[in-house]
Amino acid sequence: MASKLAQLRAMTTVVADTGDIDAIRTLKPIDCTTNPTLILKAVEMPSHADIVDEAIGWGRKQSGSSAAVTAAVADRLAVAFGSELSKLVPGRVSTEVDADLSFNTKATLDKARSIIAAYAARGIPREKILIKIASTWEGIRAAEVLQKEGVDCNLTLLFSLVQAMACAEVGVHLISPFVGRILDWHVKNEGRKFEPEEDPGVISVRGIYAAYKSKGIKTIVMGASFRSTGEVEALAGCDNLTISPALLTELDKDEGALVRRLSPDDYGTVPALPKTDEVSFRWAMNEDPMATEKLAEGIRGFAKDLGKLRTLIAQRLEEAAKAA
Repeated sequence: MASKLAQLRAMTTVVADTGDIDAIRTLKPIDCTTNPTLILKAVEMPSHADIVDEAIGWGRKQSGSSAAVTAAVADRLAVAFGSELSKLVPGRVSTEVDADLSFNTKATLDKARSIIAAYAARGIPREKILIKIASTWEGIRAAEVLQKEGVDCNLTLLFSLVQAMACAEVGVHLISPFVGRILDWHVKNEGRKFEPEEDPGVISVRGIYAAYKSKGIKTIVMGASFRSTGEVEALAGCDNLTISPALLTELDKDEGALVRRLSPDDYGTVPALPKTDEVSFRWAMNEDPMATEKLAEGIRGFAKDLGKLRTLIAQRLEEAAKAA
């Protein structure tokens, strides 16, 4: 029998959740996603030293404050890794807007446009890229503008139906509901384990999927942030699933039968749909402690790792200057 990964690929677009170029070569996903945490890990891998050295060398030639140059090198690294990844996957590469811009619509737009321009300068068209933005009210507003400009977006750090419906209303290309982080919150707050069928993250994505399919919404649902292959299997048939290399490898080694759990023709119970005007959106988030806490935690975490990346770059720039 074919591996569970092969079976999954027959019903779902499999995306690799990594910035590791070597892993992409091995796993051969359709798309791949990155974020500051994954880029930080990739930068520290010796096998990617050439990419880092090029960006540091470029940064040494730039003028401006050390903070501005460091930030520019971090942007260059994200695009450099994305460019290499785009050569290895037939589909899209998601590149994330800085997490510290999550509550600033204009700054998000400016950064997104600069990312697209940087890819274009490397000969990579916008059709190969997804701009990854946190699913805040401000981020969704930026995505609305970008989608109208022909720039497709991946709305990330999504933990609730109201976020999903607000994204769909403005024509977002793809959303990334975070399955595992939803589970983490419930495990911590309820003090118990959950089987895949009762997993709150799995249930959340199934509800979003049902809401979208029942309304004929074209926005792609891409489950993300998995803690186990059991969670992945419980969402087999979802539009897209972005999975870490470790779990992809585990699925590839498992030759058991994989049952399709989601289908556009059999999407199950449709949840009550929330209103998506600003007041209703903010109130719904206020009333959902899990979504509010995990969104804030996710933004802080990505911002922290972006800070670590910039610190590493600043050190490398200083070392290069001393060696010159």
